[in-house]
Amino acid sequence: MHLLSVEDISREEEGRTLVKEVCFSISTGKKVALMGETGSGKSTVMKMMAGLVQPSSGNTFFEGSRVKGPDEVLLPGHEAIAYLSQHFELRNNYRVHELLEMANKMEDEEAAAIYSICRINHLLDRKVHQLSGGERQRIALARLLVGKPRLLLLDEPFTNLDLFNNRIINDVIRQICNKMAITCVLVSHDPIEVLSWADELLIMKHGELIFQGSPKEAYAMPKDEYISGLLGEYNMISPAQETLYTLFGFEGKKETMFVRPEKIDIGKDPTKGISGVVIEVKFLGAHYSLLVRTNELDLIVYAANAPGINEMVYVFAKGL
Repeated sequence: MHLLSVEDISREEEGRTLVKEVCFSISTGKKVALMGETGSGKSTVMKMMAGLVQPSSGNTFFEGSRVKGPDEVLLPGHEAIAYLSQHFELRNNYRVHELLEMANKMEDEEAAAIYSICRINHLLDRKVHQLSGGERQRIALARLLVGKPRLLLLDEPFTNLDLFNNRIINDVIRQICNKMAITCVLVSHDPIEVLSWADELLIMKHGELIFQGSPKEAYAMPKDEYISGLLGEYNMISPAQETLYTLFGFEGKKETMFVRPEKIDIGKDPTKGISGVVIEVKFLGAHYSLLVRTNELDLIVYAANAPGINEMVYVFAKGL
């Protein structure tokens, strides 16, 4: 049995369809990422999963029992499903330990382990108004976890954080999943965080679920430009670009293909590829992003070293 099953849930508001007949299942212990452009319905799906928004049709089942929506219960939300909104709030005029004690369902030792994972031990005696944004977020997360949820839903946990706090919350989430073995669903726009963290990826577009599979599959073999663009830079090569189509080994295919920049390399050997001229160089820290103009297409290429602008190079496919 799956921990959570979403069966044909839809949501309509004021004549607009926000989510349309979405179906998927989540197994215990999995780390699932939910991606999509702004307005694609991600947050609405998360709230329906948690029992915080009433589906217009369809149902969500948690451990085999239907999750009731706010139209059916006095207090919305399932007790075993914790949902952290990107717009979470903490009560002011309370000390941190008071907020946590009100929500705590754990023994002292268990709760202390949560505080350690969330890196908030040094904050327990502070008042809420004395906290930074990153500290508030970690406390909001700890407050949910001491309630002993079996499913954790995180809606854009990296939004509005500087790089330092982004790294902290990223590490906290990884430790929660690894040490607590809790099932987690995370909404994010950041492909680096998603690709390195998730066991499974769900992608939404215009309220519909258009992809469910591994992050590696979505990244390496995207079926369309929308999925390609969500996960990073890409080169779109059609059969009409015959030389490039052949160069990348797409003979026999008839559809447009998508090639990631790191799958392309450059050199000086004319026998290894096709000629091009470097028209743009950007330093990205670990590598350079080049724009190379060929007769058929301008290609984005990631390279360890930077050639000069207007320098002629030869483009070839790695691994072929």
